[in-house]
Amino acid sequence: MLGRKSYTADEVSHAEAAVEQLLGAYRTLAQASEQAADPRVAKALVDFEPILFNNMTLALDRYFVHRVRVVAGKDSNPLNEVELLAESLMDHDAFLRGNNVLKLVTEQSVLKLKIGDRIRLDVEQFEKLAKAFLADIKRKFK
Repeated sequence: MLGRKSYTADEVSHAEAAVEQLLGAYRTLAQASEQAADPRVAKALVDFEPILFNNMTLALDRYFVHRVRVVAGKDSNPLNEVELLAESLMDHDAFLRGNNVLKLVTEQSVLKLKIGDRIRLDVEQFEKLAKAFLADIKRKFK
């Protein structure tokens, strides 16, 4: 597929709905785990959380994977932060790596991760990242 300079409102809405559906389901699961008599349930959820949200970051990137650099930019922004996270999750054993094209300025990033940090996203981090990412998609890819 060729690079994309725009996305339809339906494409963005679909991604937003998927994120909201996942967050709602996760919160329901987390609430149920708090009420479970077996403490292993809560421990399993704690172990599962970074696996789920790291992989959801990959899914979030995939919705808009063909975004072109001329629109996304090369600066430290949520689109490029997600791209670097996705690349690091897939190719660098979940340790954040930079590249020669994109600039990541920790202080300007959503998650405030530094190059070399282990990526282990929790629900709050993913929600914050997804909201910033989708807002940036709406703003830049009209």
